[in-house]
Amino acid sequence: MASLDLRLYVITDRKISGGRSHEEIAAAAIEGGATVVQFRDKELSGRKQVETALRLRDIARASGVTFIVNDRVDVALLSDADGVHLGQDDIPASMARKIMGNKIIGVSASTVEEALLAQQQGADYLGVGPVFPTGSKADAAPPIGLTGLAEIVRSVDIPVVAIGGISQENLVDVLETGVSGVAVISAVVAASDITQAARNLRAVIDAHSSYGTTHR
Repeated sequence: MASLDLRLYVITDRKISGGRSHEEIAAAAIEGGATVVQFRDKELSGRKQVETALRLRDIARASGVTFIVNDRVDVALLSDADGVHLGQDDIPASMARKIMGNKIIGVSASTVEEALLAQQQGADYLGVGPVFPTGSKADAAPPIGLTGLAEIVRSVDIPVVAIGGISQENLVDVLETGVSGVAVISAVVAASDITQAARNLRAVIDAHSSYGTTHR
């Protein structure tokens, strides 16, 4: 697997985008400096998911940005996405690996035990959280806080992306835990200017890394 730049990981969400499409969200976020775009829309049919994923893949690929599909291994394969992100209720990473081959596999984790198991099963990176309370996911687990995030970062050898309630205001505190990047939904997708919101986050991330912070 090629080097994976997880610094700013944007997840598309039409519900909070002010009527903007997945494609519009992705293009604007990439213009602002997103390094990963994840397509997530559980309401679309399988066919519509594949069609949308194909368009998003082309948008991401044109800019050299990693494109990930949420949950659906089949959609990821059919759209030739760079990888898939799996939740705790999805198939295990070890099973996905048999299907996905060398493609990127990310796994959500909120405990050290879940993180270590995902690493053991071959995950390439972890999405860890929710760090803070979040309104973008109705079934989100209780927040793990910065302490819980830091504990997981220390426990694994694969990259960790923090997710859940991350904003411009708390971003530096999150980065101080040693994560490889941050995943955002509301902070970018709900913004009136998606490109500028992404650009503002990237400025903080890049300034932080330039001061010698070690990223996994």
